[in-house]
Amino acid sequence: MTDLEAELRGAVRGDVGFDVTSRALLTMDASNYRRVPLGVVAPRDADDVAAVLDVCRSHGVPVVPRGGGTSIAGQATGTGVVLDFTRHLNRLVSLDPEARTAVVQPGLVLDRLQEAAAPHGLRFGPDPSTHSRCTLGGMIGNNSCGSHSVAWGTTADSVRELSVITARGQRLRLGPGWAGAPGGLRELVEGERARLRTGFPELPRRISGYALDALLPEQGADVARSFCGSEGTLGVLTEAVVRLVEAPRARALAVLAYADESAAAEAAAGLLPLGPLTVEGMAADLVPDTADLPRGGAWLFVETGGDTEAEARARAEAVVRAADVLDARVVTDPAGQRVLWRIREDASGTATRMPDGSEAWPGWEDCAVPPARLGAYLRDFRGLMGAHGLRGTPYGHFGDGCIHVRIDFDLLTPAGVGRFRRFSEELADLVVAHGGSLSGEHGDGQARAELLPRMYGRELVGLFERAKGIWDPDDLLNPGVLVRPAPLDTNLRFAVLPSEPVDVVFGYPADGGDFPAAVRRCVGVAKCRTASASGPSVMCPSFRATGEEEHSTRGRARLLHEMLAGELVTDGWRSTEVRDALDLCLSCKGCRSDCPVGVDMATYKAEFLHHHYAGRRRPAGHYAMGWLPVWLRAVARTRTAAVANALASVRPLARVAKRLGGIAPERQIPRLATETFSRWWKRRKPAPADTGDLVVLWPDTFTEHLSPAVGRAAVRVLEAAGLRVALPPTVRLERAPVGDGRTVALDPVSLLRGRGRVCCGLTYVSTGQLDRARAVMRRTLDLLEPVLDTAAPVVVLEPSCAAALRTDLPELLHDDPRAARLAARVLTFAEALQRHAPDWTPPRLERPVAGQTHCHQHAVLGDAPDRRLRAAAGLTGELSGGCCGLAGDFGFGKGHFEVSRTCAEEQLLPSVRSAADGTVVLADGFSCRTQLEQLARVRARHLAEVLAEGLGED
Repeated sequence: MTDLEAELRGAVRGDVGFDVTSRALLTMDASNYRRVPLGVVAPRDADDVAAVLDVCRSHGVPVVPRGGGTSIAGQATGTGVVLDFTRHLNRLVSLDPEARTAVVQPGLVLDRLQEAAAPHGLRFGPDPSTHSRCTLGGMIGNNSCGSHSVAWGTTADSVRELSVITARGQRLRLGPGWAGAPGGLRELVEGERARLRTGFPELPRRISGYALDALLPEQGADVARSFCGSEGTLGVLTEAVVRLVEAPRARALAVLAYADESAAAEAAAGLLPLGPLTVEGMAADLVPDTADLPRGGAWLFVETGGDTEAEARARAEAVVRAADVLDARVVTDPAGQRVLWRIREDASGTATRMPDGSEAWPGWEDCAVPPARLGAYLRDFRGLMGAHGLRGTPYGHFGDGCIHVRIDFDLLTPAGVGRFRRFSEELADLVVAHGGSLSGEHGDGQARAELLPRMYGRELVGLFERAKGIWDPDDLLNPGVLVRPAPLDTNLRFAVLPSEPVDVVFGYPADGGDFPAAVRRCVGVAKCRTASASGPSVMCPSFRATGEEEHSTRGRARLLHEMLAGELVTDGWRSTEVRDALDLCLSCKGCRSDCPVGVDMATYKAEFLHHHYAGRRRPAGHYAMGWLPVWLRAVARTRTAAVANALASVRPLARVAKRLGGIAPERQIPRLATETFSRWWKRRKPAPADTGDLVVLWPDTFTEHLSPAVGRAAVRVLEAAGLRVALPPTVRLERAPVGDGRTVALDPVSLLRGRGRVCCGLTYVSTGQLDRARAVMRRTLDLLEPVLDTAAPVVVLEPSCAAALRTDLPELLHDDPRAARLAARVLTFAEALQRHAPDWTPPRLERPVAGQTHCHQHAVLGDAPDRRLRAAAGLTGELSGGCCGLAGDFGFGKGHFEVSRTCAEEQLLPSVRSAADGTVVLADGFSCRTQLEQLARVRARHLAEVLAEGLGED
């Protein structure tokens, strides 16, 4: 323990972390920069903040305040002690609806304030796209804005008073007037009034530098406003009084289509006199192909408000009439508006990947120009990118002249970094030539502070330095940011990563087989840190259960980044820090779809576990649950399922078995089927010959040994729909030409001869036993060669197994073309009926449903066919999102029970408990059904079982 750490532990009541994990988690924000802190303190109150400043000042150690860590310019990183306000100083202290004010602590997440204000018809005006995880302290530090700034301005416009502690321990209460200002600040302003009145450009999004002009007498000498946007360099915020605005009771969204983003930009300023709430711009490069937008190459999202839906719609229609557009659409449905706004909000992540898959980075993320000059600026900006051979897709706050963009800088080579610097310098000159600001929302940080003299001139930047000296004469707070900045091309996060390829097992096709590139996908926008799931979202259940950065997708990606860097995490694949962070990853794959940049932590976890345990003894659970297919087949061959069930019902024996198998003692061991699905299939009467399409029904481990009723029901429904059902071969059949082509007629009886069994390898993948998984998958491909020679699809009832076949199989066996062929054949139960029995009408059940969409179905497979099938059967209502928490072997693992139960209590269990009598509880996954049975004593069923019941007596 260092002297600094010891003194901090003795001085503060909050958490002090100087361990590798605590430091590694905060080396980066959402920028291109990386700095390794000495330690992290999560203060409990203002006294803790003062104590940290006192100790660090005595040691000459810098202090960096940090909120949600979503800053784009590097200002939330530092080499000293980082103050993490999200853990304790995160409360809404009070809310006064009559005064329309709220008192907040710096670590309060914006959405929590919005939720508290909404019942009073109020809201906080600024709303960055990171509203579900950014903090009020970070917003004040960066003077954040968001999409509604054309109506409600920047954060500085919404601040009334600030409680601040300076580096030397002064406790100040800042507001309009000089009463709370530090000594010397008023004298500086009065001596430089002329320069302050002429040195700042007039535009709505001027965020760069210090807002010293807010201290002029005609501006009310507003010290609190001037403090906004100081990026943690002047003082440490401990509490704020903020202003709330009246929220419109109804909203409408006019989506205006233009030929390109320049045309949209030209039109944006002309819409401002109509009083819109937003004027946001996006180009087609960032819009999913499935988006339901009017035809065009770029769009403006213009939101209007009113007391009624009709009033909001009328205003939106007035916007459409006033706009010269290719096409337009007005959306009043709140759900439809949310879908469209999600596209815009995810752009900060989706923009990091170009259409060809190459990487793109921030750095010139948010410069702003006068709105009337935006079209001309964008044309010049495009020209400058072309001159440097760079690409990027602008989007953002067109109504305020503020542009976001990720550019495909090469930040991995010296030549690329040199081009990054030259482009930055030339773009700064271009922004200034258009009367703009280098930062229009996210602050200067390290990314742009070096270039501030190009915008303000040396003399005004000299005033910034003098102001910094008044507030922080020891340069203790966030040094290297805003004044006397570090060069913009130093401390780049990528410089520490290995330049040589890393030997890995998965193929990482989206990243060219490059594991460091896969890890680089996480740019820190932190959507995984959303504290509460809503709608179908899954990511990140472990973070929502624990609230710890270490258990977020971003936190795990940071640790993997540091593992590859080898500077802080020094033992590579053997790292216990990375292992422990990944331990609570449920492998739900939610991040694969919900993360805007497609981070796939389930795959990274499997990769890590493979290397971590290579040549070493594994945890007992890896052998007990990872090899589950082997143990279950052994029981089936010996016909001892009844004996196993009897033994498992004896509590002392069950306790011993769970202890030996690494299974959580709180869990019950599921009962085994006394007759497997395959044995039932073998003894059943063959179905009448049918001319319908042939489908191959996959006998997954769970259906085969634990819930064969699902398989029996699926066979009945598929055959009722006119399909011919067969099981996969159990021995490799010789290929035989039939007719003019090489196809094999699949005889359901012959397919059951032999002793081999197909397996997707899921349990081996989830426990990181990738060599075994590959061997099992290759055997499966050998067995399925006759199937691949036909046109028959492979129908998989268990969503996790279907997801493994679609994704893990081709990514693990990327050297075997058969893997991709099988992956393309895999269909879910609902997909098979939709594609191969489109005219079949399911039985009408006319009952409500409750339950949960399987997380792998949400993330990998899609559930649109299931929704259509349920609707056709008269099954009404929506299934919940989130993750059930059992997640295959995760919820059975020792030490995981509480997190597993917390995940289930988030959406699944409440939705089932609140369901009306007669509701059908649906859960296609065996894990989900088991979780419901063990935690809620509720029997859930696969959709196939419900439909089979509706068919009547067999």
